[in-house]
Amino acid sequence: MATILRKCLQAAVDQEGLLAVNPAAKVKPPRVEARADRHQTVQAWTSDQVGAFLARSRHQRHHVGWHLLVMTGMRRGEALGLGWDAIDLDLGAVSIRRTLVDVRPGGVPVWSDPKTDRGRRVVRLDDGTVAKLRAHRAAQAEERLLVGAGYRDHGLVFAMPDGRPIHPDRFSREFTQTVGRSDLPEIRLHDLRHTWATLALQAGVHPKVVQERLGHSNIAITLDIYSHVIPSMESDAADRVAALIAGS
Repeated sequence: MATILRKCLQAAVDQEGLLAVNPAAKVKPPRVEARADRHQTVQAWTSDQVGAFLARSRHQRHHVGWHLLVMTGMRRGEALGLGWDAIDLDLGAVSIRRTLVDVRPGGVPVWSDPKTDRGRRVVRLDDGTVAKLRAHRAAQAEERLLVGAGYRDHGLVFAMPDGRPIHPDRFSREFTQTVGRSDLPEIRLHDLRHTWATLALQAGVHPKVVQERLGHSNIAITLDIYSHVIPSMESDAADRVAALIAGS
């Protein structure tokens, strides 16, 4: 619709002489991809279900990647695009700088910038996730020695046994298959992001912190997506304030 309007106004400038300038020429349309989360049904596991899944998948190749997603709220492409140079395990922080969007024949990675301006961010890690990543790095180093000269080093945190990037669709497909073999509610890989955000809000984490951690362009998007959590937060707020007043 915006494109059609812009073309009509430009015609009024070029052909009819009705306008001196096109008022829509410099208007930037909203980035659809930045709002993609809002058009998806939010499904989330409980903390017990997350624990059960992580325990079940602990021996699978992508376990640490799935663990990272549900413990940080990162997007799939952000995790698959991580290089070891973007992680400071001593500080417990991940710098998100790029996204892996595809892997072309021959194992050639296709990169993209983060989905929003706020997508380029630093995400803090809990101690358990840092320990997982340290063990994963050691295992990856051993794997590299076994492969030898054939290892194709892209410096990636999550890679195929020979160092090639993991195709995002494969990463999601193996998650879906793992969930399907369990008795857990079926969710998509992207719902691990929703799970983190839902649990964080339920735990009392400020929505602004959730917004910045998820990389949403503004807090309205966060509140819109996770509006299902707001009623319980309001009830909790009412009880807390009442307790403070009663105690005084």
